[in-house]
Amino acid sequence: MTSDTYQRGKALADDLNPGMEDALRQRYGRLVPGLAESVVDFAFGQQLARDGLDLKTRYLATIAALTASGDQRTQRSLRSLRQTPKR
Repeated sequence: MTSDTYQRGKALADDLNPGMEDALRQRYGRLVPGLAESVVDFAFGQQLARDGLDLKTRYLATIAALTASGDQRTQRSLRSLRQTPKR
């Protein structure tokens, strides 16, 4: 995958959460091929990296929305994505 949104997303993902794409690929790559690239392209490249709000404001709005939803499953899944293998 070499789209413009993927490249922007990869740069942002590597800055915010180094190793996340590799961790997703290792954990889910056999079950869902292409998931890691899709997350980087959509979540980081098409959503977090788009114009309009600066990254800090967009990040705070996302956290506020997830907190307000009160859905514990969402919060657990976000924590699991942050857990990347130690080098």
